[in-house]
Amino acid sequence: MAAQALALLREVARLEAPLEELRALHSVLQAVPLNELREQAAELRLGPLFSLLNENHREKTALCVSILERLLQAMEPVHVARNLRVDLQRGLIHPDDSVKILTLSQIGRIVENSDAVTEILNNAELLKQIVYCIGGENLSVAKALIVEISSVSPESLNYCTTSGLVTQLLRELTGEDVLVRATCIEMVTSLAYTHHGRQYLAQEGVIDQISNIIVGADSDPFSSFYLPGFVKFFGNLAVMDSPQQICERYPIFVEKVFEMTESQDPTMTGVAVDTVGILGSNVEGKQVLQKTGTRFERLLMRIGHQSKNAPVELKIRCLDAISSLLYLPPEQQTDDLLRMTESWFSALSRDPLELFRGISSQPFPELHCAALKVFTAIANQPWAQKLMFNSPGFVEYVVDRSVEHDKASKDAKYELVKALANSKTIAEIFGNPNYLRLRTYLSEGPYYVKPVSTTAVEGAE
Repeated sequence: MAAQALALLREVARLEAPLEELRALHSVLQAVPLNELREQAAELRLGPLFSLLNENHREKTALCVSILERLLQAMEPVHVARNLRVDLQRGLIHPDDSVKILTLSQIGRIVENSDAVTEILNNAELLKQIVYCIGGENLSVAKALIVEISSVSPESLNYCTTSGLVTQLLRELTGEDVLVRATCIEMVTSLAYTHHGRQYLAQEGVIDQISNIIVGADSDPFSSFYLPGFVKFFGNLAVMDSPQQICERYPIFVEKVFEMTESQDPTMTGVAVDTVGILGSNVEGKQVLQKTGTRFERLLMRIGHQSKNAPVELKIRCLDAISSLLYLPPEQQTDDLLRMTESWFSALSRDPLELFRGISSQPFPELHCAALKVFTAIANQPWAQKLMFNSPGFVEYVVDRSVEHDKASKDAKYELVKALANSKTIAEIFGNPNYLRLRTYLSEGPYYVKPVSTTAVEGAE
């Protein structure tokens, strides 16, 4: 099959008007597995296909774009960056959007590859050209790419700001179009994942502007379009910088998260729950939440209630947030923090252990795994081990392999057993016989099946 594709590619290169050959190549390529094409990557000569894009012929252009999409997938990004630079530069200024999108997606592959991206970054002229070519586009894929390029290094960010592209993105973020605003905040959040990106956003006053927009959101009937993204931005910012500093400097962020957990809109509730989980994923964030006192206790009750009564997708997000909030690495288990996670667990429901056991017995593998994750999060904390040991049938439930039927559930149960078995306090709290059962489960692995003993029946064949 791959040999046939190569033969057709040579035919296309040889002929002046190879429309039939392009159609044949297009259909052959659909049937050739990508790994076979990768083996032949060195033989692929794509120059003629790129040349055909310059003929103003709609069908040829569409066929070439589709063929190139497939063949470029078979090439390493480094090879594309080194050998197809000129073709990519031409593609960026092509009048047909499908050619531009094809080119941008390849530049996206290059930017995401640490070896390939240096090919662009070491070539200032090329980088500048890419940035300026993209600047003329209003395609959202072009904007996303600008953010990717800006995220690579302070130098690449500098090119993108000098060209005015990042400034344009930030203008749209605070502009009147709420739908554009919602798209832009996702891109700005990506930029904030890097240290130099956060510095730039702070210097330009962008973080203050986002905070002010959240303050004014109450009087904006369309705020539900962009508010989730703005709150998510602060959640990520808090975890990457300092939860305490961000929450103290921008109190509206915490205020809005608490408000959104009470919302009747599941989109708002979901984002608020995710954000609480992100914020509480490290000790400093947990302490910031703890300082809000009874307000946070009410929020925990709400999340506990939702994990039982909300639609499945929101239940899973609640359970993930609870896991994140309750997890404490062994080296951070001070008496104060253990008392705190224990009180949070108690605030979730009248009998939280039973609540999560009930959820884990529902016939949805994702829910089952999410509930097991909650048990795994607390499995190395002595107060939780005592609760588990004193809960009738719980230890049996943990070591019972007949409960889980799919791979994801077996893996999740294995993680729970591992967290319990590797804890320093487990033998003392569960007792040696139970500790040995956990160690046996651990050594047998997640997918162990007990051999069924067969008894010979007289007269059987």
